[in-house]
Amino acid sequence: MARLARRPGEPRPSTGARSWRRAGSWWRLGTRSVAGQVFLFQAVIVLLLVAAAATAVVLQAHRDSQQEATNRSLAVAGTFANSPGMVAALLSPDPTAILQPRAEAARKLSGVDFVVVTNAQGIRYTHPNPSRIGQHFVGNIKPAQEGHAFTARNVGTLGPAVYAVVPVFGPGHKVIGLVSAGITIAKVSTAVEQQLPVLLGAAAGGLLLTTAGTVFMNRRLRRQTHGLGPTEMTRMYEHHDAVLHAVREGVLIVGGDGRLLLVNDEASLLLGLPPDPEGRYVSELGLAPETERLLTSEEVADDEVVNSGERQLVLNRRPTDRAGGPPGWVTTLRDSTELRALSGRAERARGRLALLYEASTQIGTTLDVTRTAEELARVAAPRFADFVTVDLAEPVLSGKEPGPRAGEALRRIAVHGVAADSPLYRVGTEFSLVPFSPQSESLVIGEPVLTGDLRSSDTWSRHDPERGELLLEYGFHSFITVPLLARGVMLGMVNFWRARRPEPFEQDDISLAGELAGRAAVCIDNARRYTHEHTMAVVLQHSLLPNRLPEQSALDLAYRYLPAESGVGGDWFDVLALPGARVALVVGDVVGHGVHAAATMGRLRTAVANFSALDLPPEELLGHLDELVSRIDAEEQDADAPVEDGSAPRPSEGRTAVTGATCVYAVYDPASGLCTVARAGHPPPALVHPDGTAEFLDLPAGLPLGIGGLPYETTEFTLEEGSRLVLYTDGLIEDRAWDIDVGFDHLRTTLTGTPGQDPDATCEAVLHALVPDRPNDDIAVLVARVRRLDADRIAEWTVPHDPAAVAAVRAQVSRRLTEWGLAEAAFTTELVLSELITNAIRYASGPIGVRLLRDRTLICEVSDTSATSPHLRAAAATDEGGRGLFLVAQFADRWGTRYTARGKVIWTETALPRHGG
Repeated sequence: MARLARRPGEPRPSTGARSWRRAGSWWRLGTRSVAGQVFLFQAVIVLLLVAAAATAVVLQAHRDSQQEATNRSLAVAGTFANSPGMVAALLSPDPTAILQPRAEAARKLSGVDFVVVTNAQGIRYTHPNPSRIGQHFVGNIKPAQEGHAFTARNVGTLGPAVYAVVPVFGPGHKVIGLVSAGITIAKVSTAVEQQLPVLLGAAAGGLLLTTAGTVFMNRRLRRQTHGLGPTEMTRMYEHHDAVLHAVREGVLIVGGDGRLLLVNDEASLLLGLPPDPEGRYVSELGLAPETERLLTSEEVADDEVVNSGERQLVLNRRPTDRAGGPPGWVTTLRDSTELRALSGRAERARGRLALLYEASTQIGTTLDVTRTAEELARVAAPRFADFVTVDLAEPVLSGKEPGPRAGEALRRIAVHGVAADSPLYRVGTEFSLVPFSPQSESLVIGEPVLTGDLRSSDTWSRHDPERGELLLEYGFHSFITVPLLARGVMLGMVNFWRARRPEPFEQDDISLAGELAGRAAVCIDNARRYTHEHTMAVVLQHSLLPNRLPEQSALDLAYRYLPAESGVGGDWFDVLALPGARVALVVGDVVGHGVHAAATMGRLRTAVANFSALDLPPEELLGHLDELVSRIDAEEQDADAPVEDGSAPRPSEGRTAVTGATCVYAVYDPASGLCTVARAGHPPPALVHPDGTAEFLDLPAGLPLGIGGLPYETTEFTLEEGSRLVLYTDGLIEDRAWDIDVGFDHLRTTLTGTPGQDPDATCEAVLHALVPDRPNDDIAVLVARVRRLDADRIAEWTVPHDPAAVAAVRAQVSRRLTEWGLAEAAFTTELVLSELITNAIRYASGPIGVRLLRDRTLICEVSDTSATSPHLRAAAATDEGGRGLFLVAQFADRWGTRYTARGKVIWTETALPRHGG
């Protein structure tokens, strides 16, 4: 609002006059403004609310005061009338002397105005004013004399009051006195006087807030209009109108009744409106049906595209009454004909980049040829083509290097599209290409070939004309065939087909098809080479694992080996027959995967077989394996070191350095039931007792092989017949889904509660419970059920350190062999034992033990306390001795020496006669 100015020459008014003038000016302007009218309305409402609230408070307070006076007087009178000693006091000779002090104390304590005690006839015994004692009670007391308590109102000496009268009953339930208590209403009504100031203060506060709000609103309106008057506002409207008609965007405002209220020049041009369209109905402007529908509907439009002649317009529409405005709709238009064409090309380019990015992340997720081909088909259809087929040469599936050309066979590996009923070849179909077809041409030149119109060309279907007719009838109209070429190897081809979408493939599409095929070809070739290496590693590993288990009588054996899905590792196992009917069980795991790990596993298995032939204790055998793995690591490091000329050597393909291995080695003796076990960083074996309870053997862990350092330790266990020993690799218990302790618990739970189960069933149960569908690591499981040699198959003697005792031992051996039905072997056995016992007596000291074992062979063992090993040599003609061990070697099938903690054992094995047990 414009500020009033002082005329020239007019005297300046005084300060008081200026204040009154400002107040009057504000009042006049305020009452004419919306803010002033709102202020007056709010002030009247506040005053009415305050008056109503005050009246309600006064009336309520008056009712509350009377009720409070009634309740208090009745409570005090009843309490005093029923107080202890009241009856005795009324019957006493001087009731006033007893009751006056009590009545005054009760009056002061309860806050009432009087507590009066009378006799049954109403003569006062007590009163706040002692001069009135002995006078008659003022008021009605008849109901109390009849035995009823009551309340009443009267105007007494202290003013309007409420009093209560309660009878006091004596002997025989007879009224002997009355108690009255009363309080003036004025004493209770002080609450009203306390609430009225608060109420009036709240009213004043409300008026102040209303005044402040009005002032604030008035100033805000002035600030928002920037103090402009009617002239300035008119000028501003003219400027806005000029701008509205000058902008390059069409603007229309349609009223709630469908009339065109406002349209600028750009909108008239874009829509081709007739002259002077404002004020006419939209339906009378001759617009296109779609445009007219959008302008007259009750729907909000966001970037709707409409056609107006040769133009493409983008239309936006919003209601005008959202913020309290008049009903109607405002519509904006802009010409997007050229922008639409540019954005279409940009959108296609953006879509192709997105497709290529998706192809880079979704093709080649696994090293599987078939799955990679399927991923290519799923990525390209339906975003680029309606159908995609992938055909590969047969050798690719087995990992070999193909070279498909015209006339060579291809196999369909993947088909994917918008429908499943297309007449394209199904997956698994094998077919051959004919010369001069687009497919064979693409394979020959190694570049994509586009066939834009299938009906105008018959070369694409020469190898199967009937199938070609079915494709045309189904709606196929164009396709691009692209060779799958990677590292100079032609793997096959991929075909991109269009049938449902009407637009055919164009030259611009060839580059995208080539990019997709090129990326997929590299992934397929990687999968092919991996398949080839994986197949070689599996063949090598299986060739290095035992083909069959040795014949022995100590254990019932079963085993399983599962290679990993991601690559062959170095897990291995072996069963070795040892002298004395003993059997060695070994399970190991080489760190790493691939051909090199399998080859290293073979070297370790061969080394274990050689070391076990020396009959080394488990801890010494693991020590030798540790040295061997260290040498293998050193050889790998030397092979990868630079040569003398400073150039780096060419690393072996697929080779990874061996950083260690784990192993567990157990030897079982069926004669004694003793099992000796040592491990090098390997999971402990599980033992299943004959009653079905399972536990893990408590063994020193030991360091993995190849690390070196501390020596290995051996632990001995005595196994009951029928017990099962379960050896395994860590792939059985380790999994990404659980901790290794959980794997141990699963294995123990699986083995528990299976008494009498045979080893083969145990292997199946363990693999079924713990092995996932796609194991991440190799798994080897070896289950051995323990047997014991019968006591009647074992014969033992202790030989004194005296050559004369040899004859007695020979006689005992001969008798035992006769009992076993092996009399034919008595002579040879006596000769062998005589030589061995004689050598022990001659070269050793201490007790000499002899043991015969009747197993698959006849085993003779002679033990002594000497650690000196005999050597076989040819005696000279002049030598008096040296022929005994030579004779032993001639008559025995096998012989050897093994060392024990107390000395050594020389053993021989002789084949049993055919009719012997």
